[in-house]
Amino acid sequence: MNKGNRGEWSELLVFLKLLSEGKLYAADSKLNKLNNIYYDIIKILREDSCENKEYYYDSIIKIKSSNGELLEEIPVLEFKEKAEFLLEKIKESKGSFSIEGIEGFLKKIRISKIKSKSSKKRDISMIVHDPQAGYNPELGFSIKSRLGSPSTLLNAGKTTNFIYELEGVVLDDKEIEDINSFQFIKEKIEKIKSNGGILKYRKMREPNFELNLQVIDSQFPIIASELIRYFYEFGISKISDLILKITDNNPCEFNQNNSHKFYKIKIKNFLINVALGMTLSKVWDDQFDATGGYIIVKENGDVLCYHVYNRDQFGDYLLNNTKLDTASTSRHNFGNIYKENGKFFMNLNFQIRFIK
Repeated sequence: MNKGNRGEWSELLVFLKLLSEGKLYAADSKLNKLNNIYYDIIKILREDSCENKEYYYDSIIKIKSSNGELLEEIPVLEFKEKAEFLLEKIKESKGSFSIEGIEGFLKKIRISKIKSKSSKKRDISMIVHDPQAGYNPELGFSIKSRLGSPSTLLNAGKTTNFIYELEGVVLDDKEIEDINSFQFIKEKIEKIKSNGGILKYRKMREPNFELNLQVIDSQFPIIASELIRYFYEFGISKISDLILKITDNNPCEFNQNNSHKFYKIKIKNFLINVALGMTLSKVWDDQFDATGGYIIVKENGDVLCYHVYNRDQFGDYLLNNTKLDTASTSRHNFGNIYKENGKFFMNLNFQIRFIK
């Protein structure tokens, strides 16, 4: 029997919901449904067990192979009933779980795995009717669910470490050991400051990630390093609050006499790029893999999207619903003082998570 976590089952829920409703509605910046903005779904494309299949929306869902062979015809009502059933099971389950009562239906609709094969940021692909452009494009969407634990926007890893030098302080081995024994990074930074030291950003651990940030904005590694430092040093986690702090401090020394929103705009663009395509290890060419945008599963089971047409609302949603978070310090090798060539350093990690 298929097992999966809430996020994986939520991806299947999106698939069933969209085929049962035939429309994908847009959301405003507060994740409210916009009843007058939607896409009509023509078909959903799915790769399962190395086989591509197409699910055509109509009063009866037609399942075809990639070469056009008709495999199955199933009433829309069955998709609606299974979507409602699946939603309730997701809400009441935790961890990795299987769901009795849906395996037969999955077999019937030619699905052997909960999660469709996907690349990069794209979790689902579909052909829709675009009323504004007047044609039927193939769009890819990234899916995030609010049914379980808050999802990450930027996953933590050693590659998301920023390297800071400790300036103005000299520590012996015993002092380093004592500071590193503190449980919280905030306590360690307070001790460093009490000894006259400050954390000064030097570079990122992953050179390609640094270059990708510079493609988005040449100053963005500096901006990101300050957001991270504020988080660990002052305990400010919400992106919206961090923007207020960095705007006030103005580390890039922008001319703010005319109230230009330098930091808010740059951070919004960064979040959108991360959400729709930018990864750490690959060269960022400004080409979104999630060409359609973002699909979000709400707590009540509503499936809503942000697309290029409501890019500003999507950016505002990201600004107001994300925060910095602390990952495992031991796994990702950060949060302790270390010494190299007579200088003292500390790695701080960059992870962004959605707010529940």
